[in-house]
Amino acid sequence: MRNLRIFRVAVLIAAATFFAASCGDSGDGQAPAATTEPAPTEAAMPDEAALTPGEGVSVNLGRPNWSSGYFQTEIFRQLLGELGYDVSDPAELELGPNAAYVAMAEGQMDFWADSWYPLHLSWLAGELPDGSLVRDHLTVVGEQMIAGGIQGFLITKSFADEFGVYTMDELDRNADALAAFDAADPVPGNGIADIFGCAESWTCDNIIESQIAFSGWENIKQTIAGYDAMFAQAVDDADDGAPMVIYTWTPSAYITLLRPGDNVYWLGVEQILDDSNPTGFEGGEAHDQRGADGTGGYAAIGPDLCPSAADNAEGLCPLGWAAADILVTANTEFLEANPAAGALFEVVTLSVIEVSLANVAQDEGAAPAELAAEWIADNRTTVDAWLDVARAAS
Repeated sequence: MRNLRIFRVAVLIAAATFFAASCGDSGDGQAPAATTEPAPTEAAMPDEAALTPGEGVSVNLGRPNWSSGYFQTEIFRQLLGELGYDVSDPAELELGPNAAYVAMAEGQMDFWADSWYPLHLSWLAGELPDGSLVRDHLTVVGEQMIAGGIQGFLITKSFADEFGVYTMDELDRNADALAAFDAADPVPGNGIADIFGCAESWTCDNIIESQIAFSGWENIKQTIAGYDAMFAQAVDDADDGAPMVIYTWTPSAYITLLRPGDNVYWLGVEQILDDSNPTGFEGGEAHDQRGADGTGGYAAIGPDLCPSAADNAEGLCPLGWAAADILVTANTEFLEANPAAGALFEVVTLSVIEVSLANVAQDEGAAPAELAAEWIADNRTTVDAWLDVARAAS
């Protein structure tokens, strides 16, 4: 796989205090008398309040109900703590996006670090009891991981090679492949390829339903269930060479168990979902995967990992999903009242590679809080620059 470039925002804050003594002619032709610099007073000493601008402010932080978002949530919690904020345990407010954006709009949650755009745009269009829209109360902040969320469908490599099935469309129309798939899928014998999709309320479940309707995949059906249970079965199937298709994403530890080019391939999509909202979901127009310029839904993944890329004139893998920006979304009133927090959100950037490695360690039993503390210690110079920006904003 080609290396992912790591983008960091390097922020340099230089603070200098200049003292000058004015020396002029004393009027008698003699040199001015020497002066003694006064001893530092308490007022000249560092202002403790300036180091902890969040002192006395409680912050309600939430996290997503998918574990690959825990690590970066902990980083934000600990950095805010260094600024003096009293931040709640995000495990106490673990929500899916269907509830998270409403909670932020209504002030029950101040922010979270796990918005996937454009995937989550539809939730901003929701209406609150007072008639206002969710988006009226929220602000998207910073550039945490631009194009960091790669997502799509994976298929068992040996099955795909046996039947020549390298796109969802080929699976839908290949009778022999369908029969073999149906015999071993979650609902065997129904004549349908039952693929592993998303957990309910994750947004991706609605998008997959829209993709099925938009592409006319009459022989494919999404299984909606607990994601980790589906994924565990998918790994067993792929390792055994059994037919399987599952939706997944990066950054995550999932891609280290289902390994494109090894036991799975990225599966192509012949038609990229537009904004026509074929299923009529509320806000479904925002499920458009082509993007504003119409070029979305493709990724620079070669044919060794995504065989359908070989059929694309530009050599890109037609994943069918726009690369997501993983960003902070916050209650606007909270940001206005806490400029230090807002400035921090603006400058924090994370590496997809580092987040993925943390997810692997988390899967092996490491606590997200410990992983975040270790990352902060290893990146102290960068972190201190971010904190200086936040303090200056206060």
